[in-house]
Formats: sequence, C-alpha cells, structure tokens
Amino acid sequence: MLKGISPLISPELIKVLMEMGHGDEIVLADGNFPGASHGKLLVRCDGQPMPELLGAILDLFPLDPYVERPVSLMAVVPGDPVETPIWNTYKEIIANKTGNEEPFEHVERFQFYERAKQAYAVVMTGEKALYANLILKKGVIS
Repeated sequence: MLKGISPLISPELIKVLMEMGHGDEIVLADGNFPGASHGKLLVRCDGQPMPELLGAILDLFPLDPYVERPVSLMAVVPGDPVETPIWNTYKEIIANKTGNEEPFEHVERFQFYERAKQAYAVVMTGEKALYANLILKKGVIS
C-alpha cells in the first residue's frame, strides 16, 4: 500500500493510469459491459462500485482540458425507459474533483463500443446501474 492512494486502485490499475499519455482514453465499465471482447487491455476491478472508483481515479488522473467534453457516457438507447441517476452522481464527483461542471458527451451505444475498442484499457467493475459506462480522456499535469 502507498500513502495517499485509495485501496480501490489496484497495482495493475495504477500502472495503466501511469502509462497513459495525453489524449489516451480509459473506459470505466459497468458489470454488463462486454469488456473482455472490446478491450485491448482489460483491468479487473470486480466488486468495485463505479462512483467510488471514479473518485479515486480522479484523485490521480487529470482530465483533458483541451477538449470540450473529456468524459463520454453511453447514451440511452432510444425508447429504453431506464433512468440514469448514476449520471448525476458522476457529475457531482467530477465537479468536486476537477471543477468541470459540464464534462459529458453522450455517445450512441455502438459508437461507444467502437471507442472502447480503441481505448488504452477497459476497467471492469461490479457496478449494477444501467448505462453506467464512462470513457475518460487523459489530460496533462501543468
């Protein structure tokens, strides 16, 4: 263990976060996401809820300040009546950690999958909320 690093951040995950460069993307995936078939590199964080993991990652990971929306959400499929209260939780965490009040772009489901295939890594969590997937674009330390 290290001081100042959440125990939610595994050695494998911290290695991936450190390897990533400016503009690289990482997917934080809910338990339903097809991570094994869509990720070039798969990091397991089974049992971890996304909000807590997102907060721990953002303590270490700068979001890209050079793009308008550094966080992508998988858009709800048209006609799906599901509600997405977890998005409000994410928005609050991101605002508190980064000051960005409007970080999200919404990406159609199959376009999200294609972006995930190009991402540096996919982090699989145990999150049960639907449409809880995120893509974070890495920024720079100034």
